[in-house]
Amino acid sequence: MLEVALDARVSPETLRKIESGRVATPAFSTIAAIADVLGLSLDAVWAEVNQPERDAAPAGGRTTRARLAS
Repeated sequence: MLEVALDARVSPETLRKIESGRVATPAFSTIAAIADVLGLSLDAVWAEVNQPERDAAPAGGRTTRARLAS
């Protein structure tokens, strides 16, 4: 995690907060930098974020969104 954070030029604490969901809306530039370091396209990140969780039952017609996990 430290290497990814440093290569993306974000603090390790920021990366931890993003991974744990404590940052609700990280800056686009931060996500773009992390994706670049991980070799992910922004299209791949977007597709992952917008997939409904497979094991979560929709409540009231709403779906729960999966988080990008490393």
